[in-house]
Amino acid sequence: MTENITSFVGYAFIALGIFLWFWGTSFLPRKRSLLFKLHTLSVSDILGSIAIIIGLLVKLPSEWPLLILAIFSLAIWNTILGYVLAYCSSAGVDHE
Repeated sequence: MTENITSFVGYAFIALGIFLWFWGTSFLPRKRSLLFKLHTLSVSDILGSIAIIIGLLVKLPSEWPLLILAIFSLAIWNTILGYVLAYCSSAGVDHE
């Protein structure tokens, strides 16, 4: 019985992650600024990827060190990429 519940929870997190991937992509054709599109896409992709990894963590608890490392790597990568995009998008501003 508990195996069915954990399997369902794992698949639910994986489905949520895939939904977030497609949801973030759905904003690309809209008439918004490029930075809004990039922000929406990066946040939804990161949250979707973390949800998928949590789903894998529920289904494969023996692999928790690698999956936790993957979650931290995604969070750090998203933060650094956000700073780089913000820095690059401020063209013409004096960076000191």
